[in-house]
Amino acid sequence: MYAIAFRANMDLREIARLNNLSEPYTIYVGQELRLRPANGENGRSTGNRNNNSATSDTNAITEPVATASSREYGSTVSNAESDIKQSPAVPTRTPRERTIATGDIRWQWPTQGSVTRRFSTHETGGQGMEFSGNRGDAIIAAAPGRVVYVGTALRGYGQLIILKHNDDYITAYGHNDQLMVSEQQWVEAGQQIATMGSTGRDDVRLRFELRFRGNSVNPENYLPRGR
Repeated sequence: MYAIAFRANMDLREIARLNNLSEPYTIYVGQELRLRPANGENGRSTGNRNNNSATSDTNAITEPVATASSREYGSTVSNAESDIKQSPAVPTRTPRERTIATGDIRWQWPTQGSVTRRFSTHETGGQGMEFSGNRGDAIIAAAPGRVVYVGTALRGYGQLIILKHNDDYITAYGHNDQLMVSEQQWVEAGQQIATMGSTGRDDVRLRFELRFRGNSVNPENYLPRGR
């Protein structure tokens, strides 16, 4: 569900409402999910339809999210998956999940790498940031949260990790090499969650996105200044 909401640029709770789902939002292979109110239904939609969404003109998702070949952010990406490391490293012991108030979140930069692409609402694929670096560089959690997705089902992101920080915010970390967390694990701000890689593309970098209630927002409005 988190991967579908991320792909559709929607709030998870809105998808759950449209499909009469309750926590923990269990869905099944082949199940049809509605992304817009049915004809004649008066419902609200908090989703932000932008150029990242491949589903904005449809009412439901019934097909798999991933395909064998893809284009990412307007550039050709490699289909080779031989460098994917699916076995996560032994995770660091972490405390039990807790509720984080939005005002208490202290955001951190997810990598020490150089910024190569900044957030933009005026170009395709601009709803995030990209960082360059070397294979194996540390990728860290930008804030405390629960790992709600680890996988390769979202086209164009390679090995992707999604963290839920609270009911308002999630962050996404794409093109990882070594994965160091698993789904449902709680992580602390600054904890290493992966290493930088090139899964899903031809060069080594991190794709980082921040979503507020399903909508893409500029991470630099939240991260410490000075980069």
